[in-house]
Amino acid sequence: QVQLVESGGGLVQPGGSLRLSCAGSGSVVSFFVMGWYRQAPGSQRELVATITSTGVTNYGDSVKGRFTISRDNAKNTMYLQMNSLKLEDTAVYYCKAKTWPAGDYWGQGTQVTVSS
Repeated sequence: QVQLVESGGGLVQPGGSLRLSCAGSGSVVSFFVMGWYRQAPGSQRELVATITSTGVTNYGDSVKGRFTISRDNAKNTMYLQMNSLKLEDTAVYYCKAKTWPAGDYWGQGTQVTVSS
């Protein structure tokens, strides 16, 4: 089995910063792509950012220039640094991993609330 353990969610003021972590574990050879997705109530889940095992990144348009994704391959851990947070960033943030050979896994989700 593969498990993804997230941490770092919480309440933050507009303009503030937050750092999310996702630690992967399990009997797999590679977490070849890891990413963050988010979902607000009544909305579709959307891409935030992804990063490959070689460091290639992709960002959703709404977070470009504000969020930065990174990973530590030795620890199978991924991070999301969120700066200049806006009210519209409020959502449940989910960690996802594409692994070999076990396939795709999702984390439990962590709530991020941006509010005054």
